Amino acid sequence: MCGMNRYIFLTILACGLVAAFLFISTYNIIEIPILRSIANFADQTPVNFDIEPQRPLVISPEPIKAIYLTSYSAGNAVKMTAVLKLIKETELNAVVVDMKDYSGFVTYNTDLELPKEYKAIDPRIPALNKLIKKLHDENIYVIARVSVFQDQQLAKARPDLALMSSSTPGASWKDFKGLMWMDTSSKEVWDYNIAIAEELASRGIDEINFDYIRFASDGNLPDIKYPLWDGKTYKTLVLRNFFKYLREQLSDVKISADLFGLVTVNTDGLGIGQHLEYALPYFDAIAPMTYPSHYYKGFIGIEKPAEAPYQVIKYSMDAAIRRVKAHEAALRAAIGNSTTTPMPNIAKLRPWFQDFDLGADYDEKKVRAQIQAWYDSATTTSYKIDGWMLWNASNNYTRAALETASFAGY
Repeated sequence: MCGMNRYIFLTILACGLVAAFLFISTYNIIEIPILRSIANFADQTPVNFDIEPQRPLVISPEPIKAIYLTSYSAGNAVKMTAVLKLIKETELNAVVVDMKDYSGFVTYNTDLELPKEYKAIDPRIPALNKLIKKLHDENIYVIARVSVFQDQQLAKARPDLALMSSSTPGASWKDFKGLMWMDTSSKEVWDYNIAIAEELASRGIDEINFDYIRFASDGNLPDIKYPLWDGKTYKTLVLRNFFKYLREQLSDVKISADLFGLVTVNTDGLGIGQHLEYALPYFDAIAPMTYPSHYYKGFIGIEKPAEAPYQVIKYSMDAAIRRVKAHEAALRAAIGNSTTTPMPNIAKLRPWFQDFDLGADYDEKKVRAQIQAWYDSATTTSYKIDGWMLWNASNNYTRAALETASFAGY
């Protein structure tokens, strides 16, 4: 009996030693490296999942045929798949993407300090470089839209630079939509937006499109208290100085300007400081927002301009081309026979067209009528167009209004 107990004891001991050996061996081979990896990962700084900065396209498509995209669309993989499909199948070759919209939020993974300080970052596009590469790989021209003087976050962070209410001390002035505006004369506001533009260009963006580059137009305007504008300097001169400053600071960057559609036919600054001839020398492209629904009742005798897109666009762009050519002729006359004075820059025209229902149901015929009117204006005046852009706030575009890729003409 005693021998049997001894045998059982030795057997259990032997099994225990083998099990212990296997456990220790397994721990050393598998567990320790895993634990070390976890520890190392925890010690690492957060990983930036974006790729290296890109470069602008070497050869840009001509003419530009673009659609507008919100930052939400640009940051949504499903939406971008649909957008790329639309572009591949049609004449489209460019996108205009919000990088700082009316909210004032910088919508990409910026490295700039001021937007961080102002709590003005909402990275809806978490990996901008990847997005640019994806678009460039398809030879798609990428335009970054930057809203300048309509900026909610900057107004909150820097009320000393924002429009204030003269009737309510300490309160921000707001337009009819409840939106705040920055003082158009503020050089700090200029520099803030230029820094964003410079960073976007360094990441590979092909062009910076500046929007809301004007004085406020909607709201109780007499109630506005400007912290910097003296109220005497012409608004058109304030904007002209801003345009000049943009060009000087962004001399190697392609830049474009969104202007009111009526800038094509009006020469009085429209009360907002926008004058076509004052913008022409400083941008690569001027984008008048010639949405027929935004023209006033009775424009050129048309009761409802939204229902006559061809006539509205044809008249507007004919007028704009005449003014551009007159501006060019005046510059050439000033230069005379000089062989040393270079011809100054003159921006190309690239209008925005309406692809949304307002004032009329904008089907493929009305959308296409705008594009055709622009082509006809250019043809009859021998003007080389820089293209066109379509706007739809929801980014849902009328496919039937676009030519297929294989039949794209102009």
